[in-house]
Amino acid sequence: MRVMKWSMIALAVAAGASQMAVASEQGDSKGFVEDSKFDIFNRVLYMNRDARNGASIANTKAGLRNSYYEETGIGTRLLYSSGFTQGTIGFGIDAHTLSSTKLDSGRGRTRGADQFATNSEGRPEDTQSEAGGAIKLRLSNTVLKYGNQMTSSPVFATDDSRILPEVATGTLITSNEIKGLELTAGHFTAMNSQVQTGRDSLTQSGATLRSADIVGASYQFTDNFSAAIHASDVEDFWKKQYVNLNLAVPLSEDQGLVFDFNAYRSKDEGKKLAGDLDNKVWSLSAAYTLGAHTFTLAHQRSSGPTGYNYGVDGGGTVSVANSVQISDFVGPNERSWQARYDLNMASYGVPGLSFMTRYITGDNIQLADDNENNVEGKEHEWNFESKYVIQEGPAKDLSFRVRHSINRANAVENAANYNDFTDTRLIVEYPLSIL
Repeated sequence: MRVMKWSMIALAVAAGASQMAVASEQGDSKGFVEDSKFDIFNRVLYMNRDARNGASIANTKAGLRNSYYEETGIGTRLLYSSGFTQGTIGFGIDAHTLSSTKLDSGRGRTRGADQFATNSEGRPEDTQSEAGGAIKLRLSNTVLKYGNQMTSSPVFATDDSRILPEVATGTLITSNEIKGLELTAGHFTAMNSQVQTGRDSLTQSGATLRSADIVGASYQFTDNFSAAIHASDVEDFWKKQYVNLNLAVPLSEDQGLVFDFNAYRSKDEGKKLAGDLDNKVWSLSAAYTLGAHTFTLAHQRSSGPTGYNYGVDGGGTVSVANSVQISDFVGPNERSWQARYDLNMASYGVPGLSFMTRYITGDNIQLADDNENNVEGKEHEWNFESKYVIQEGPAKDLSFRVRHSINRANAVENAANYNDFTDTRLIVEYPLSIL
Protein backbone atom coordinates (compact mmCIF):
# COMPACT_ATOMS: atom_id res chain seq x y z
CA MET A 1 0.00 0.00 0.00
CA ARG A 2 2.93 2.35 0.62
CA VAL A 3 3.96 2.09 -3.04
CA MET A 4 0.42 2.91 -4.03
CA LYS A 5 0.32 6.01 -1.82
CA TRP A 6 3.59 7.32 -3.25
CA SER A 7 2.27 6.73 -6.78
CA MET A 8 -0.78 8.84 -5.99
CA ILE A 9 1.36 11.63 -4.60
CA ALA A 10 3.56 11.62 -7.69
CA LEU A 11 0.53 11.72 -9.95
CA ALA A 12 -0.96 14.61 -8.00
CA VAL A 13 2.26 16.60 -8.23
CA ALA A 14 2.49 16.00 -11.97
CA ALA A 15 -1.10 17.03 -12.44
CA GLY A 16 -0.66 20.16 -10.35
CA ALA A 17 2.20 21.27 -12.52
CA SER A 18 0.11 21.13 -15.66
CA GLN A 19 -3.42 22.05 -14.55
CA MET A 20 -4.91 24.86 -12.51
CA ALA A 21 -7.13 23.97 -9.58
CA VAL A 22 -10.81 23.98 -10.48
CA ALA A 23 -13.37 26.30 -8.93
CA SER A 24 -14.64 25.31 -5.49
CA GLU A 25 -17.93 23.39 -5.55
CA GLN A 26 -18.44 24.21 -1.89
CA GLY A 27 -18.11 27.89 -2.69
CA ASP A 28 -21.00 27.53 -5.13
CA SER A 29 -23.25 25.73 -2.64
CA LYS A 30 -26.83 27.02 -2.54
CA GLY A 31 -27.68 25.24 0.70
CA PHE A 32 -28.79 22.04 2.40
CA VAL A 33 -32.35 22.19 1.07
CA GLU A 34 -31.82 24.20 -2.10
CA ASP A 35 -29.47 21.62 -3.66
CA SER A 36 -31.43 18.57 -2.44
CA LYS A 37 -32.40 15.72 -4.75
CA PHE A 38 -35.08 13.08 -4.25
CA ASP A 39 -35.40 10.22 -6.74
CA ILE A 40 -37.58 7.12 -6.96
CA PHE A 41 -36.21 4.19 -8.93
CA ASN A 42 -38.40 1.20 -9.81
CA ARG A 43 -37.19 -2.06 -11.32
CA VAL A 44 -39.14 -5.15 -12.33
CA LEU A 45 -36.91 -8.14 -13.01
CA TYR A 46 -37.88 -11.53 -14.40
CA MET A 47 -35.03 -14.04 -14.26
CA ASN A 48 -35.01 -17.54 -15.72
CA ARG A 49 -31.81 -19.54 -15.15
CA ASP A 50 -31.43 -23.09 -16.45
CA ALA A 51 -28.40 -25.21 -15.54
CA ARG A 52 -29.24 -27.65 -18.29
CA ASN A 53 -27.00 -30.51 -17.14
CA GLY A 54 -27.66 -29.98 -13.47
CA ALA A 55 -26.57 -27.24 -11.13
CA SER A 56 -23.32 -25.45 -11.86
CA ILE A 57 -20.18 -26.83 -10.26
CA ALA A 58 -20.14 -24.19 -7.55
CA ASN A 59 -23.80 -24.73 -6.73
CA THR A 60 -23.47 -28.51 -6.63
CA LYS A 61 -20.66 -28.25 -4.10
CA ALA A 62 -22.80 -25.88 -2.04
CA GLY A 63 -25.56 -28.47 -1.90
CA LEU A 64 -28.16 -26.46 -3.82
CA ARG A 65 -30.86 -28.79 -5.12
CA ASN A 66 -32.41 -26.81 -7.95
CA SER A 67 -30.95 -26.55 -11.42
CA TYR A 68 -33.86 -24.46 -12.79
CA TYR A 69 -34.71 -21.07 -11.29
CA GLU A 70 -37.55 -18.75 -12.29
CA GLU A 71 -38.45 -15.66 -10.31
CA THR A 72 -40.07 -12.26 -10.83
CA GLY A 73 -39.97 -9.33 -8.45
CA ILE A 74 -40.26 -5.57 -8.20
CA GLY A 75 -37.87 -3.32 -6.34
CA THR A 76 -38.40 0.29 -5.29
CA ARG A 77 -35.68 2.65 -4.14
CA LEU A 78 -36.28 5.98 -2.47
CA LEU A 79 -33.06 7.99 -2.75
CA TYR A 80 -32.59 11.33 -1.00
CA SER A 81 -29.41 13.40 -1.30
CA SER A 82 -29.27 16.76 0.43
CA GLY A 83 -27.19 19.68 -0.68
CA PHE A 84 -24.38 21.03 1.50
CA THR A 85 -24.77 23.81 4.01
CA GLN A 86 -22.96 27.00 3.06
CA GLY A 87 -19.63 27.99 4.57
CA THR A 88 -16.05 26.78 4.42
CA ILE A 89 -17.11 23.24 5.31
CA GLY A 90 -20.49 22.05 4.11
CA PHE A 91 -22.61 19.42 5.85
CA GLY A 92 -25.19 17.13 4.24
CA ILE A 93 -26.88 13.76 4.45
CA ASP A 94 -27.87 10.95 2.09
CA ALA A 95 -30.68 8.53 2.89
CA HIS A 96 -32.34 5.62 1.14
CA THR A 97 -34.95 2.91 1.54
CA LEU A 98 -34.83 -0.28 -0.51
CA SER A 99 -37.78 -2.66 -0.79
CA SER A 100 -38.55 -5.70 -2.91
CA THR A 101 -41.76 -7.62 -3.49
CA LYS A 102 -42.01 -11.14 -4.87
CA LEU A 103 -44.37 -11.33 -7.84
CA ASP A 104 -43.73 -14.94 -8.82
CA SER A 105 -41.57 -17.75 -7.44
CA GLY A 106 -41.82 -20.89 -5.35
CA ARG A 107 -39.84 -23.42 -3.37
CA GLY A 108 -39.26 -25.50 -6.50
CA ARG A 109 -38.13 -22.53 -8.57
CA THR A 110 -35.79 -20.64 -6.26
CA ARG A 111 -32.34 -21.17 -4.86
CA GLY A 112 -32.36 -18.25 -2.44
CA ALA A 113 -29.38 -16.49 -3.98
CA ASP A 114 -30.66 -14.76 -7.11
CA GLN A 115 -33.69 -12.59 -6.30
CA PHE A 116 -35.02 -13.27 -2.80
CA ALA A 117 -33.93 -14.59 0.53
CA THR A 118 -35.61 -17.80 1.66
CA ASN A 119 -37.29 -18.67 4.95
CA SER A 120 -36.78 -21.76 7.11
CA GLU A 121 -39.03 -23.79 4.77
CA GLY A 122 -36.99 -22.87 1.72
CA ARG A 123 -39.66 -20.57 0.34
CA PRO A 124 -38.73 -17.13 -1.02
CA GLU A 125 -39.69 -14.18 1.15
CA ASP A 126 -42.73 -12.21 -0.05
CA THR A 127 -41.29 -8.80 0.86
CA GLN A 128 -38.01 -7.38 2.07
CA SER A 129 -36.91 -3.88 2.96
CA GLU A 130 -34.02 -1.95 4.43
CA ALA A 131 -33.12 1.66 5.12
CA GLY A 132 -29.81 3.42 5.44
CA GLY A 133 -28.09 6.74 5.37
CA ALA A 134 -24.79 8.57 5.39
CA ILE A 135 -23.48 11.89 6.57
CA LYS A 136 -21.21 13.90 4.30
CA LEU A 137 -18.83 16.83 4.60
CA ARG A 138 -17.40 18.93 1.79
CA LEU A 139 -14.36 21.19 1.82
CA SER A 140 -13.70 22.87 -1.52
CA ASN A 141 -13.96 19.93 -3.98
CA THR A 142 -13.27 17.16 -1.47
CA VAL A 143 -16.15 15.13 -0.04
CA LEU A 144 -16.01 12.80 2.96
CA LYS A 145 -18.95 10.44 3.32
CA TYR A 146 -19.59 8.03 6.19
CA GLY A 147 -22.39 5.49 6.40
CA ASN A 148 -24.31 3.34 3.94
CA GLN A 149 -23.46 3.91 0.29
CA MET A 150 -23.10 2.35 -3.14
CA THR A 151 -19.53 2.30 -4.45
CA SER A 152 -17.99 1.99 -7.91
CA SER A 153 -14.25 1.57 -7.32
CA PRO A 154 -12.79 -1.20 -9.52
CA VAL A 155 -11.38 -2.77 -6.33
CA PHE A 156 -14.54 -2.30 -4.24
CA ALA A 157 -17.77 -2.07 -6.24
CA THR A 158 -21.31 -2.80 -5.09
CA ASP A 159 -23.29 -4.95 -7.52
CA ASP A 160 -26.61 -3.81 -9.03
CA SER A 161 -27.55 -6.74 -11.26
CA ARG A 162 -30.64 -7.89 -9.32
CA ILE A 163 -33.80 -6.23 -8.01
CA LEU A 164 -31.89 -4.30 -5.33
CA PRO A 165 -28.22 -3.26 -5.11
CA GLU A 166 -25.56 -4.22 -2.62
CA VAL A 167 -24.86 -1.55 0.00
CA ALA A 168 -21.49 -0.95 1.69
CA THR A 169 -20.94 0.61 5.10
CA GLY A 170 -17.88 2.74 5.74
CA THR A 171 -16.02 5.93 4.94
CA LEU A 172 -15.13 7.22 1.47
CA ILE A 173 -13.17 10.36 0.60
CA THR A 174 -13.34 11.67 -2.96
CA SER A 175 -11.18 14.63 -3.99
CA ASN A 176 -11.32 16.60 -7.25
CA GLU A 177 -9.17 19.58 -6.32
CA ILE A 178 -7.14 19.51 -9.54
CA LYS A 179 -8.76 19.54 -12.94
CA GLY A 180 -8.84 16.06 -14.42
CA LEU A 181 -7.52 14.34 -11.29
CA GLU A 182 -9.70 12.35 -8.91
CA LEU A 183 -8.27 10.81 -5.73
CA THR A 184 -10.21 8.34 -3.60
CA ALA A 185 -9.58 6.58 -0.29
CA GLY A 186 -11.92 4.53 1.85
CA HIS A 187 -12.36 2.20 4.79
CA PHE A 188 -15.35 -0.17 4.83
CA THR A 189 -16.54 -2.61 7.47
CA ALA A 190 -19.74 -4.21 6.11
CA MET A 191 -21.45 -5.21 2.87
CA ASN A 192 -25.17 -5.93 2.47
CA SER A 193 -26.08 -8.47 -0.19
CA GLN A 194 -28.66 -7.95 -2.94
CA VAL A 195 -31.07 -10.50 -1.46
CA GLN A 196 -30.52 -10.19 2.31
CA THR A 197 -31.55 -6.98 4.04
CA GLY A 198 -29.63 -7.49 7.27
CA ARG A 199 -26.47 -5.50 7.90
CA ASP A 200 -23.30 -7.24 6.70
CA SER A 201 -25.36 -9.99 5.06
CA LEU A 202 -23.03 -10.70 2.14
CA THR A 203 -20.97 -13.82 2.79
CA GLN A 204 -18.26 -15.61 0.87
CA SER A 205 -17.10 -19.08 1.88
CA GLY A 206 -19.16 -18.57 5.02
CA ALA A 207 -17.34 -15.39 6.07
CA THR A 208 -18.38 -11.74 5.99
CA LEU A 209 -16.36 -8.63 5.28
CA ARG A 210 -14.15 -7.65 8.20
CA SER A 211 -12.60 -4.50 6.80
CA ALA A 212 -11.49 -3.21 3.43
CA ASP A 213 -9.10 -0.32 2.80
CA ILE A 214 -9.06 1.14 -0.70
CA VAL A 215 -7.11 3.90 -2.42
CA GLY A 216 -7.17 5.11 -6.01
CA ALA A 217 -6.34 7.80 -8.52
CA SER A 218 -7.62 8.56 -12.01
CA TYR A 219 -6.40 11.29 -14.31
CA GLN A 220 -7.73 12.66 -17.58
CA PHE A 221 -4.49 13.55 -19.37
CA THR A 222 -6.28 14.83 -22.49
CA ASP A 223 -9.83 14.80 -23.82
CA ASN A 224 -9.05 11.41 -25.37
CA PHE A 225 -6.68 9.70 -22.91
CA SER A 226 -7.18 8.72 -19.27
CA ALA A 227 -5.48 6.43 -16.77
CA ALA A 228 -6.35 5.01 -13.35
CA ILE A 229 -4.64 3.05 -10.60
CA HIS A 230 -6.34 1.52 -7.55
CA ALA A 231 -5.48 -0.85 -4.71
CA SER A 232 -7.30 -2.61 -1.90
CA ASP A 233 -6.51 -4.56 1.25
CA VAL A 234 -9.44 -6.76 2.31
CA GLU A 235 -8.62 -8.10 5.76
CA ASP A 236 -8.06 -11.88 5.89
CA PHE A 237 -9.17 -12.26 2.26
CA TRP A 238 -6.78 -10.63 -0.26
CA LYS A 239 -4.91 -7.63 -1.58
CA LYS A 240 -5.48 -6.30 -5.09
CA GLN A 241 -3.94 -3.76 -7.44
CA TYR A 242 -5.66 -2.49 -10.57
CA VAL A 243 -4.68 -0.31 -13.54
CA ASN A 244 -6.67 1.07 -16.45
CA LEU A 245 -5.69 2.92 -19.64
CA ASN A 246 -8.29 4.30 -22.03
CA LEU A 247 -7.58 5.96 -25.37
CA ALA A 248 -10.15 7.37 -27.80
CA VAL A 249 -9.02 8.10 -31.38
CA PRO A 250 -11.50 10.18 -33.43
CA LEU A 251 -11.25 9.35 -37.13
CA SER A 252 -14.01 11.52 -38.56
CA GLU A 253 -17.32 13.04 -37.56
CA ASP A 254 -19.02 9.64 -37.28
CA GLN A 255 -16.04 7.29 -36.90
CA GLY A 256 -13.71 6.55 -34.03
CA LEU A 257 -11.63 3.98 -32.18
CA VAL A 258 -11.54 3.32 -28.44
CA PHE A 259 -8.84 1.18 -26.81
CA ASP A 260 -9.33 0.03 -23.22
CA PHE A 261 -6.79 -1.87 -21.07
CA ASN A 262 -7.57 -3.32 -17.63
CA ALA A 263 -5.40 -5.40 -15.30
CA TYR A 264 -5.59 -6.85 -11.79
CA ARG A 265 -2.93 -8.35 -9.55
CA SER A 266 -4.42 -10.30 -6.64
CA LYS A 267 -2.86 -12.20 -3.72
CA ASP A 268 -4.48 -13.85 -0.70
CA GLU A 269 -3.89 -12.28 2.69
CA GLY A 270 -4.06 -13.21 6.38
CA LYS A 271 -6.40 -16.11 7.17
CA LYS A 272 -7.35 -16.57 3.48
CA LEU A 273 -11.03 -16.90 4.36
CA ALA A 274 -12.02 -17.43 0.71
CA GLY A 275 -9.15 -19.80 0.02
CA ASP A 276 -5.95 -19.36 -1.94
CA LEU A 277 -5.69 -16.47 -4.40
CA ASP A 278 -2.67 -15.80 -6.61
CA ASN A 279 -3.70 -14.36 -9.93
CA LYS A 280 -2.96 -11.82 -12.62
CA VAL A 281 -5.61 -11.00 -15.21
CA TRP A 282 -5.58 -8.40 -17.97
CA SER A 283 -7.80 -7.50 -20.90
CA LEU A 284 -7.43 -5.30 -23.96
CA SER A 285 -10.37 -4.25 -26.11
CA ALA A 286 -10.62 -2.23 -29.31
CA ALA A 287 -13.95 -0.73 -30.38
CA TYR A 288 -14.56 0.79 -33.81
CA THR A 289 -17.65 3.01 -34.23
CA LEU A 290 -19.07 3.78 -37.64
CA GLY A 291 -22.24 5.81 -37.34
CA ALA A 292 -24.84 3.62 -35.64
CA HIS A 293 -22.57 0.56 -35.59
CA THR A 294 -19.87 -0.38 -33.09
CA PHE A 295 -17.61 -3.40 -33.58
CA THR A 296 -15.50 -4.58 -30.64
CA LEU A 297 -12.73 -7.15 -30.32
CA ALA A 298 -11.24 -8.09 -26.95
CA HIS A 299 -8.59 -10.45 -25.63
CA GLN A 300 -8.19 -11.43 -21.98
CA ARG A 301 -5.62 -13.52 -20.12
CA SER A 302 -5.64 -14.90 -16.61
CA SER A 303 -2.45 -16.37 -15.16
CA GLY A 304 -1.36 -17.93 -11.91
CA PRO A 305 -2.22 -21.03 -9.89
CA THR A 306 -5.72 -19.73 -9.13
CA GLY A 307 -8.36 -17.76 -10.99
CA TYR A 308 -9.43 -14.24 -10.09
CA ASN A 309 -11.76 -14.01 -7.07
CA TYR A 310 -14.15 -11.36 -5.80
CA GLY A 311 -17.45 -11.08 -3.96
CA VAL A 312 -17.02 -10.06 -0.34
CA ASP A 313 -15.49 -6.84 -1.73
CA GLY A 314 -18.56 -6.31 -3.92
CA GLY A 315 -20.10 -8.29 -6.74
CA GLY A 316 -19.11 -5.58 -9.23
CA THR A 317 -15.38 -5.81 -8.52
CA VAL A 318 -14.39 -7.34 -11.85
CA SER A 319 -13.59 -4.61 -14.39
CA VAL A 320 -12.27 -6.68 -17.29
CA ALA A 321 -13.52 -6.87 -20.87
CA ASN A 322 -14.75 -10.46 -20.83
CA SER A 323 -16.76 -10.25 -17.62
CA VAL A 324 -20.19 -10.76 -19.18
CA GLN A 325 -23.67 -11.97 -18.22
CA ILE A 326 -22.75 -15.39 -16.81
CA SER A 327 -19.00 -15.99 -16.85
CA ASP A 328 -16.04 -13.69 -16.20
CA PHE A 329 -13.54 -15.91 -18.09
CA VAL A 330 -11.00 -15.57 -15.28
CA GLY A 331 -10.15 -19.22 -14.56
CA PRO A 332 -6.55 -20.29 -13.82
CA ASN A 333 -4.43 -19.53 -16.91
CA GLU A 334 -7.57 -18.97 -18.99
CA ARG A 335 -7.29 -17.22 -22.35
CA SER A 336 -10.40 -15.72 -23.91
CA TRP A 337 -11.45 -13.74 -26.95
CA GLN A 338 -14.56 -11.66 -27.60
CA ALA A 339 -16.31 -10.32 -30.69
CA ARG A 340 -19.13 -7.84 -30.09
CA TYR A 341 -21.55 -5.80 -32.19
CA ASP A 342 -23.71 -2.85 -31.04
CA LEU A 343 -26.42 -1.06 -33.02
CA ASN A 344 -27.92 2.30 -32.05
CA MET A 345 -31.22 2.71 -33.89
CA ALA A 346 -31.34 6.49 -33.34
CA SER A 347 -29.52 6.85 -36.66
CA TYR A 348 -32.40 5.01 -38.32
CA GLY A 349 -35.12 7.16 -36.81
CA VAL A 350 -35.84 5.16 -33.65
CA PRO A 351 -34.09 6.98 -30.80
CA GLY A 352 -33.87 4.98 -27.57
CA LEU A 353 -33.73 1.57 -29.26
CA SER A 354 -30.46 -0.38 -29.20
CA PHE A 355 -29.20 -3.92 -29.78
CA MET A 356 -26.08 -5.77 -28.67
CA THR A 357 -24.70 -9.24 -29.30
CA ARG A 358 -21.34 -10.77 -28.37
CA TYR A 359 -19.56 -14.09 -28.41
CA ILE A 360 -16.76 -15.04 -26.02
CA THR A 361 -14.67 -18.18 -26.07
CA GLY A 362 -12.13 -19.28 -23.46
CA ASP A 363 -9.65 -22.14 -23.26
CA ASN A 364 -6.46 -23.30 -21.53
CA ILE A 365 -8.19 -23.41 -18.12
CA GLN A 366 -5.84 -25.32 -15.85
CA LEU A 367 -7.01 -26.98 -12.64
CA ALA A 368 -4.58 -29.85 -12.23
CA ASP A 369 -5.26 -30.29 -8.50
CA ASP A 370 -8.90 -31.19 -9.12
CA ASN A 371 -8.48 -32.87 -12.46
CA GLU A 372 -6.52 -36.13 -12.44
CA ASN A 373 -6.12 -36.17 -16.22
CA ASN A 374 -5.22 -32.46 -16.35
CA VAL A 375 -7.72 -31.95 -19.17
CA GLU A 376 -7.83 -28.44 -20.60
CA GLY A 377 -10.94 -26.56 -19.57
CA LYS A 378 -12.91 -24.73 -22.25
CA GLU A 379 -16.02 -22.55 -22.24
CA HIS A 380 -17.89 -20.20 -24.53
CA GLU A 381 -20.78 -17.79 -24.11
CA TRP A 382 -23.18 -15.94 -26.38
CA ASN A 383 -25.08 -12.85 -25.19
CA PHE A 384 -27.94 -10.92 -26.76
CA GLU A 385 -29.46 -7.71 -25.43
CA SER A 386 -32.14 -5.36 -26.71
CA LYS A 387 -33.23 -2.17 -24.93
CA TYR A 388 -35.73 0.58 -25.55
CA VAL A 389 -35.95 3.83 -23.56
CA ILE A 390 -38.97 6.11 -23.98
CA GLN A 391 -37.63 9.51 -24.99
CA GLU A 392 -40.43 11.93 -24.10
CA GLY A 393 -43.87 12.31 -22.56
CA PRO A 394 -45.14 11.34 -19.08
CA ALA A 395 -43.30 7.99 -19.28
CA LYS A 396 -39.97 9.56 -20.28
CA ASP A 397 -36.96 7.37 -19.30
CA LEU A 398 -39.12 4.26 -18.80
CA SER A 399 -37.00 1.44 -20.25
CA PHE A 400 -37.56 -2.16 -21.36
CA ARG A 401 -34.66 -4.57 -21.73
CA VAL A 402 -34.25 -8.22 -22.74
CA ARG A 403 -31.02 -10.07 -21.90
CA HIS A 404 -30.29 -13.64 -22.98
CA SER A 405 -27.15 -15.66 -22.47
CA ILE A 406 -26.01 -19.18 -23.28
CA ASN A 407 -22.84 -20.51 -21.62
CA ARG A 408 -21.43 -23.93 -22.50
CA ALA A 409 -18.32 -25.72 -21.24
CA ASN A 410 -16.68 -29.11 -21.39
CA ALA A 411 -18.02 -31.47 -18.77
CA VAL A 412 -14.74 -32.08 -16.95
CA GLU A 413 -15.16 -31.59 -13.18
CA ASN A 414 -13.99 -28.07 -12.28
CA ALA A 415 -12.73 -27.43 -15.81
CA ALA A 416 -14.68 -24.21 -16.23
CA ASN A 417 -16.80 -21.75 -14.28
CA TYR A 418 -20.14 -23.23 -15.34
CA ASN A 419 -21.44 -26.24 -17.21
CA ASP A 420 -24.21 -25.63 -19.77
CA PHE A 421 -25.92 -22.61 -18.25
CA THR A 422 -28.67 -20.49 -19.85
CA ASP A 423 -29.90 -17.18 -18.46
CA THR A 424 -32.82 -15.01 -19.62
CA ARG A 425 -33.82 -11.71 -18.01
CA LEU A 426 -36.61 -9.24 -18.73
CA ILE A 427 -36.05 -5.87 -17.06
CA VAL A 428 -38.34 -2.85 -16.79
CA GLU A 429 -36.94 0.27 -15.11
CA TYR A 430 -38.62 3.58 -14.34
CA PRO A 431 -36.60 6.38 -12.71
CA LEU A 432 -38.48 9.39 -11.37
CA SER A 433 -36.87 12.64 -10.29
CA ILE A 434 -39.05 14.33 -7.65
CA LEU A 435 -36.64 17.12 -6.64
